[in-house]
Amino acid sequence: MVHDVPAPDRRSFLTRTSALAAAGTLCSSLAACGPESTNDTGGSGPDRTLTAVIGYGNDGSWDPTQTASAFAMAANHHIYEGLVDTDPIARTPYPALATALPGDPRATVWRFTLRPGATFHDGRPVTADDVLFVYDRILDPGTRTVVGAFFASWLKEVRKVDARTVDLVLRFPFPEGIARLTLAKVMPRHVFSRPGAWDDAIRGLAVGSGPYRQTAHHPKSNTTFEAFAAYDGPRPPAFTRMNWLTIVDAASRVARISGRSAGAQIADSIPYAHVPWLERGGLKVAGAAGMNNLFLMFNTRHRPFDDVRVRQALHYAIDTERMIEVALKGHGRPARSFLDEANPAHRPARTVYDHDPAKAKALLRAAGVDRLEVEVLAVNVSWVVDCLPTVKASWDAIGVSTTLAPQETTAVFTKLDQKRDYQVVAAASNPNQFGLDPDLILRYNYGPRNLWTGYARWADDAVARRLFRDMDRATREPDPGRKRAMIQDCLDVVAEQAVLYPVVHNELMTAWDPRELTGTRAQPYPGVNLLQAKWV
Repeated sequence: MVHDVPAPDRRSFLTRTSALAAAGTLCSSLAACGPESTNDTGGSGPDRTLTAVIGYGNDGSWDPTQTASAFAMAANHHIYEGLVDTDPIARTPYPALATALPGDPRATVWRFTLRPGATFHDGRPVTADDVLFVYDRILDPGTRTVVGAFFASWLKEVRKVDARTVDLVLRFPFPEGIARLTLAKVMPRHVFSRPGAWDDAIRGLAVGSGPYRQTAHHPKSNTTFEAFAAYDGPRPPAFTRMNWLTIVDAASRVARISGRSAGAQIADSIPYAHVPWLERGGLKVAGAAGMNNLFLMFNTRHRPFDDVRVRQALHYAIDTERMIEVALKGHGRPARSFLDEANPAHRPARTVYDHDPAKAKALLRAAGVDRLEVEVLAVNVSWVVDCLPTVKASWDAIGVSTTLAPQETTAVFTKLDQKRDYQVVAAASNPNQFGLDPDLILRYNYGPRNLWTGYARWADDAVARRLFRDMDRATREPDPGRKRAMIQDCLDVVAEQAVLYPVVHNELMTAWDPRELTGTRAQPYPGVNLLQAKWV
């Protein structure tokens, strides 16, 4: 567990790292910066500031090993590098800090040599010790990082060969692991090994080797970046400065990117109703379908949600077609599996929750549940808030008295982290932030030490323990066809149990000004990726 340190020690650290302090990075980590104008459009011509609008908060964890924050993850792809990184859409791997991909993906030892001249934003060189530092944290079962679930089953250890060379030692051949290496962002040991540094990382301290360095971080407002002059990697920065605004309110987000006085060039999470209007204004608006979903998560220690019939009943009760028509304006599909229909491994689960109020009532009767009262703890992401009235109306219609309690995303997850009691959580999720392969997507939410499984209080259930064993067997299976079938069997269990399960998968919309930006693509998960974008 990470413990904080007294203020004097932190002040000494600031003195020792004056280069970072001058950039405002460490000021942000200690929450000491005052609010700055979010209209930072300084410069002109190619030196002008690129302004992006993100529909998610920037006040979640920024620790790359620990975060699932849409804003932080998108930003970290610009600040940090892995040994290998991936294309944001196709997820094709390419060497980032490493000089080459493994010659034999099925080997059980992958050797990587670091890129000559690679340096962190404070001027210190990237070394093998930094690589080991991050992988040791990820593989430490006591740390319980988010990304640890994507490595622990197949990666045994990382060994230092020399100052610029490391070996990744696998438990068994696992070619899918190459793309996952982008999730292990290499962080400077000399910065993050000090006492209290992981707490600072959560609050926004970001020091990487990527093409952009963080210059200021203002939670609930904006985060700024500038091109890292010493970057010599495969994705050189195209913008001198960037200013990313966090605007959760949909109307304010649209206003910032539209009209004659538009203050941004690109925005994610565009409300469906505004798409035609923005297109008429000359903006390019594109959608991408993937794992983005509204899910329900039940507290299985809070009766009657320990009964699978109750969880199933509440899913059968939801009128998903109406939700898609009214809230999503047709840009969604009912969840027929944990995987979205665009995923190559998708097939309908054996349990599909079509709208069936009669079946929902019958399941509640069979469970001996009458006059159920439910409070839905929900995130305030705009499109999720739009979907909530359909959940309430559907549950009220089967005699379940429903109260909606939407609040800031960070508030919801603070309650979950503090292990407070709750009944049902409704939130947005998108494992595509981490990757596309179904084993990874399943492990994002399910596993014996998984954060989400912990939130649901389900890890000790007999069905859960059997599921986790089957997941491990599927991961080890060398035959691709057999592996896929085994994972689909696991997905059937997840569907039947409905502990954490999607209600709908929806399309995400991104808008940008094609008169100013080129090389931009819509991605099927929140945030933006500007590593291949540039000014027109």
